Amino acid sequence: MAGKEATVFVLDLARSMGETRHARSQSNLDWALEYVWDKITTTVATGRKTASIGVIGFRTNDTELADLIPEVEGYGHIQVLSPLKQILLSDIRSLQPQLRPSSTNSGDLLSALAVAITMLDKGTLGVRGNKLKYDRRIIIITDGTGRMDTKDLDDIVKKFNQDEKEGHKTEITLLGVDFDDPETGHKEEDKDPVKEVNEAILKDLVERCNGNFGTLAVAIKQLSIPRLKETRPIAGYKGTLTLGDSDKFESTLTIDVERYPCTMIAKPPTASSFVVRTDLSSTAGPSTQSSGTMAGDDYPIGPDGALSAVRNQRVYQVDNPDEPGAKMNVEPDDLERGFEYGRTAVHISESDANIVMLETNAGLELIGFVKEETFDRFLPMSRANFIVAQKANTQSQLALSSFIHALYEAGCYAVARLVTKEGKPPLLILLAPRIEGDQECLIDVELPFEEDMRRYKFPPLDKKLTVSGKTITEHRDLPNKDLMQAMSDYVDAMDLSGYDRDEDGEPTEYMKIEDTFSPLLHRISNIIRWRATNPTASELPPPAAILTKYSAPPADLQEQSGPQFAALKKAADVKRVPPKEKGRFKRRRQDREKPLSGLDVDALLGNPKRVKIEASNLIPTFKQALALTDDLDAIQAAADEMAGNIKELIKSSVGESGYGRALEAVRVLREELTEMEEPEMYNKFIRELKSELLGSKLNGDRREMWWKIRGSKYGLIDRKRSFASDVTEEEAADFYKG
Repeated sequence: MAGKEATVFVLDLARSMGETRHARSQSNLDWALEYVWDKITTTVATGRKTASIGVIGFRTNDTELADLIPEVEGYGHIQVLSPLKQILLSDIRSLQPQLRPSSTNSGDLLSALAVAITMLDKGTLGVRGNKLKYDRRIIIITDGTGRMDTKDLDDIVKKFNQDEKEGHKTEITLLGVDFDDPETGHKEEDKDPVKEVNEAILKDLVERCNGNFGTLAVAIKQLSIPRLKETRPIAGYKGTLTLGDSDKFESTLTIDVERYPCTMIAKPPTASSFVVRTDLSSTAGPSTQSSGTMAGDDYPIGPDGALSAVRNQRVYQVDNPDEPGAKMNVEPDDLERGFEYGRTAVHISESDANIVMLETNAGLELIGFVKEETFDRFLPMSRANFIVAQKANTQSQLALSSFIHALYEAGCYAVARLVTKEGKPPLLILLAPRIEGDQECLIDVELPFEEDMRRYKFPPLDKKLTVSGKTITEHRDLPNKDLMQAMSDYVDAMDLSGYDRDEDGEPTEYMKIEDTFSPLLHRISNIIRWRATNPTASELPPPAAILTKYSAPPADLQEQSGPQFAALKKAADVKRVPPKEKGRFKRRRQDREKPLSGLDVDALLGNPKRVKIEASNLIPTFKQALALTDDLDAIQAAADEMAGNIKELIKSSVGESGYGRALEAVRVLREELTEMEEPEMYNKFIRELKSELLGSKLNGDRREMWWKIRGSKYGLIDRKRSFASDVTEEEAADFYKG
C-alpha cells in the first residue's frame, strides 16, 4: 500500500508571468502550467485518498490566507486557491479559471513559502494533534522578478532542517522560468539585475534545505519521459522451501522463504466505467442500448452531467428448443459448474467435484533439477517472481545463499511444486539462481503441465519432401542462393548493434530496455490527463517522441541500406499485388477475377450455375445455391426464392407452428447476404416483410411473427454490421418502432 503524500504548489501569478519571452508561443504562466497540470492530473488519476494537494498563489490581486496565518504585514497578495485535500476532476475545473496572471507584481515569495509550510503542518496532523507520517513536498514555480523580504530566510531554513531531524522532512523543489542551468548550458542573456539577485538567493535557500533547484525548461522536457509506477511489493507466499519429505524423514532441507513479484503487467485504463448519457425515457419501442451499458440517471458524472456510471447485468442464456435460433433465460440456480479443458467445457457434478478435488497444503517442495542448456526458453507461462529468505532469519538467509550458489556453480535450475495457500491447486515452477553484487535470490516462473502443451508439426523451410520420400532442395517455393545472399546482405546492412556509438566511438546498445516504453499504455494515460484540463479541444496533441522513437528503423540506416534492399527486391522478384477486397465475393462484376483463357470452367466441368431451392430442405439448398456462383443475378434470384419460401411458411402456418422455421430462415438469409456484402437485397426483403406482417397480408394477423423478428434483432443491416450498407445505425434502430 502506498504511503500518504502531501504536496503544495506555490505558483507565481504576477503580471510578469503573462508575458511571452524567448520566441515562445505561450506566456510564462501557460508554459509553467503544463508542468503543474501534468503533476496534478497524474495524482488525480491514481484515485488515492491519501494523496493530498494544495495550491497557493502569490503576487495575486487579492489576499486570502484561509486562517492559516493571521493577516499581518508582509503576507499581502497571497491567496490560498485550494486547501490541502484530495483533488478531483471538479476541483481541477474550478481551479483552472483562478490560475490567470494578475494585474500586479507585488507580493513576497518567501512569505508564500511560509504559508505553504503552515498548510503542510496543519494538514498532516492527526486527530490528537500529533504529526503523521507523510511524504511532504513543496513545489515553487516563479520567474524570480519580484521583490523579496529575506529577513526571515534563516528561520525558514532552520524550520526545514528541524523537521528533517524529527523525521518529517519536507522536500522542496524550485523551478524558475528562464533560470540559468549550468548542466544544460542554458543562460539567459541581458538578465534583469533584480532577477539575477533573486535567483542567487533562491538557489542558496534550496541548497541549504537539501532541495532541488532547476529551470522550468528542463522540467517540462522531462515530462515526455514516462514515469514508471513504483509499487510496494506484497508477498504472495510465505512458507518453507523443502527438499525431501519432512513428515517421514528428519534429514530434510527446510528453508523459510518469501515470494514477491518481480515483474507485473501494466494495462492501459479501460473505458468501461462510464458511458455518455442518453435520454432513454422519450424513446419509443425497445432500447437499442445493451443492458451492460445502460446509463444510470442517478449517477451523473462530469461538470455538465454528460457521463453516467455503467450498470452491469449478467444474464445466462441457452438455446430455446422450441424456437430454433432463439435464446431463453435460465436462473443461476439451475446451472451446473463446468471446467475448461483446452477449448472444451467439461461438466462435473458437485458430488464428483468433491471426489476429484485435491486436498493441498501450502508449501514449496523441490522435485528435481535440470541443466541450464537443456531448458527450453519458450516454456515459462507466467510473470517472474523473486524468492528470498525470511527477513531477520540469519539461518535461513545463510541456507538459501548456499543453495543459490550451488545452483549457480553447477549450472542448474531447480523444479519445484508450489501451493501458495491451503486448498489451492498446485503449480509447477522453475527456480533460477540470480547473484548480482550483494543481492542473491531465486527467480521463479510457472511451467506447463502436459495438458498445457500444444505440439504442432510444420514442413521444413529449406527443402520439400515428395510423396515417394524424395527430397527436393530447388523449387519455386524455396529460396535460392541469390535470394539467401541478398537477404543476408540486407540483414547485415540493417544491423543495429553498431549503429549507436558513445563519445569514444565505441558501439553501444541502441535500444536499451530502460528507454523503451509501451506506446499504448503511456499514450492513453497522457491523453486522459490532457483531456482533464482541455475538455473542449478538438485535436489531440501528438505523441511524445520517446514513444515513437523505436516504432521504425532509423531513417539514415534505412537510406544507407537502400542498395541492399533494391538487390533483395530484385532477387525475390517482388511484385505489387492488387488489394484483396473484403467479403466472400467481390461486389462489382468488373472487379471479379476471370480465367486467362476466358473459358467458362463451370460449364466445362458440368457444374450447374443455379440450384433449385427446395421448401422441404430450405436452408441447405439456399447455402448450396450461393456457394456455386458469384453472379449477382444468380444471388438475387436465390435470395428472391428464399424470401418467397419464408413468406409461404408464415402464410401457411397454423397459429405459430411455422414461425420457428421462418425465423431461422430469416437469420440465415441475413447472415449470408451480410457476408457476401449484399445488404441491399436483405434490407429490401425485410422492409417488405414488415409491411406485409403488420398489414395482415399473409393470410391473417401475423404480428406475432414481427415481434419475434424484432426480439431477435433481425432488422435492417446497418453500416456498423456491413460497410456496403446505406442504412445508418439510427435508421436501423427506428426500423423496430411501430
